[in-house]
Amino acid sequence: MKKTSARQVRSNALSPVPCTGILRGRAVWTIVVLAVSMLLFIGCESQPERKKVDLTKKESPSAVKPMKTEEIGKEWIFGFDLRRSLEEDTRQYASFLKYLEDATGLAFKLRFTQKTGRIEDDLGRGVVHFAAFGAGAYIPAREEYNVIPLARGLNRFGKAEYQAVIVTAPDSPIQSIEDLRGKRFAFGNYTSTQGHVIPRIILAEHGLTLDDFSYFDYTGGHRNCAMEVIAGNFDAGGMQDTLGREMAASGRLRILHDSDYYPSSCLAANKEVPQEVLDAVRKALLALEPKGRHAGILVDWDRTEMPNGFIAAKDEDYEKLRYWSTKLNLYNESQRPIKAR
Repeated sequence: MKKTSARQVRSNALSPVPCTGILRGRAVWTIVVLAVSMLLFIGCESQPERKKVDLTKKESPSAVKPMKTEEIGKEWIFGFDLRRSLEEDTRQYASFLKYLEDATGLAFKLRFTQKTGRIEDDLGRGVVHFAAFGAGAYIPAREEYNVIPLARGLNRFGKAEYQAVIVTAPDSPIQSIEDLRGKRFAFGNYTSTQGHVIPRIILAEHGLTLDDFSYFDYTGGHRNCAMEVIAGNFDAGGMQDTLGREMAASGRLRILHDSDYYPSSCLAANKEVPQEVLDAVRKALLALEPKGRHAGILVDWDRTEMPNGFIAAKDEDYEKLRYWSTKLNLYNESQRPIKAR
């Protein structure tokens, strides 16, 4: 099969969320699910000066000083990059916004990034005020728009880090990363840390480039990547560790390789968000207790990348991933896939 270069590949480089939609954090769950179903039905489906943040302890939202009237009345828009499915992510984030509303007294809306858009551009240009995304989106958003990092998620071990995994079919003859040479490889979203950046690092550490595959493509998300490998359309793929291990435990995939640990996904803000609002949201994030007093508010939060809440984030946390992203030329626009799959 003819090799496909990064310039030639035709793929979906963005989260598979094809149209814009907005939901209130306090919406009734049945309405949320119905709204998402309707969206899917109609065609809806990812070095400037660095600001240091020194926050290392949990604080009560009650410590936040009162908001100005115009800040209380405004609805703050929250975006995200797709992890599992649009419906599941929506349920999780809608419940999370309900917590933020209760903790801060502010109003929030949930917005889906358009299929032709990028969450980092939405945040940088103020289309959304806050966003949850991986380093693959945070780094260019910081470089181009100077977005403000607020918090990083804590995994099930209480650490603010995660891995990517390379997966293959349970009965595949592939036994090592080197065996991937000449094979078909699936990535998730082009801007995804676990679905693209870290898998590319793994390949580079083992002497492989994209030109070593007979074919590769970007499937648009972690679940999509997994299903393509399961269906036999690809010999292997790179994806989120949590979902990959779930599918390996059920016998649908086999873990070929675990990456090193890298800083977990970031929750960041547009640089124009008022300081009082930043302070309120940051304090609420650090006060979140998903397995304690706030467990009753959140929905399926144990299935997210931040099941144990958050710690404060600093731009310096992402230096290693920034180094690799530059080395692999991931932010060269000419290298980005140019057509949706």
